[in-house]
Amino acid sequence: MSADPRLTLARPDLAAQALDGLAPAGAYAETAPMAAVVAAAPLRKAGRPGAEQVDQVLFGELFDVLEVKDGFAWGQARRDGYVGFVEAAHLAPAGSAPTHRVAAIRTYAFAEPSIKAQALGPYSLNALVAVEAREGRFAKAEGSGWFVEAHLAPVGADFETDAAAVAERHLGAPYLWGGRESLGLDCSGLVQQALLACGRACPRDTDMQEAAFAAITRPALRRGDLVFWRGHVAMMVDEARIIHANAHHMAVAVEPLEATIARVADAAGGEPTSFRRP
Repeated sequence: MSADPRLTLARPDLAAQALDGLAPAGAYAETAPMAAVVAAAPLRKAGRPGAEQVDQVLFGELFDVLEVKDGFAWGQARRDGYVGFVEAAHLAPAGSAPTHRVAAIRTYAFAEPSIKAQALGPYSLNALVAVEAREGRFAKAEGSGWFVEAHLAPVGADFETDAAAVAERHLGAPYLWGGRESLGLDCSGLVQQALLACGRACPRDTDMQEAAFAAITRPALRRGDLVFWRGHVAMMVDEARIIHANAHHMAVAVEPLEATIARVADAAGGEPTSFRRP
């Protein structure tokens, strides 16, 4: 059982019922399954507007709520296990199980099965939807609108096979701390999204990712491998270049690994801590 507060739904006065006997708390309670009803709900470190965003819950993803107070729900994101606070207005009771995920880098849903109708979103890669009706090339999602079905893929099928190619589709997206949507994401969010699109589970933060994957040597690096620094991660696109969401470019960028190593070292960020293969 991890005591990492990022992954443990417990505090001194309250914890999830499933942690009874595992984490000390004054009381234990059952969680309520909720789902994100906005394109990307910020998951914050504290229950107040403007608190640090540490993750996002994409549309349709589940968030197990333990407490609601002052307009914020405290709970745990089911997909990556992250604990934090989400605005209660961004959540609704979980409905039907998802049938599809968004397979396009981003897409709109429409109020009617027409591209001329009011647009909703945009929804990012890996958002989850439950299709409840179809008309022509459109699929109606529970709690949302009509998606062009070609932009969806069945849950558990039609996965991508090249994580680096998924990352490359984010090229130029703005850097956003705690982000994992296509409109803005951070370094570990980019890696997580790329691997999820390939049907691979992936933790949220860089230290979690570094611990989760097998170590390799630098000469063995190939497309799709990961390079870690203290607090940063990049993905190889070939034997010499990386793609990463980074605060230097404030965007997702491709650049030579050697140049990045030198720049990070010059900025007192140190040398790479490891090389890993997902």
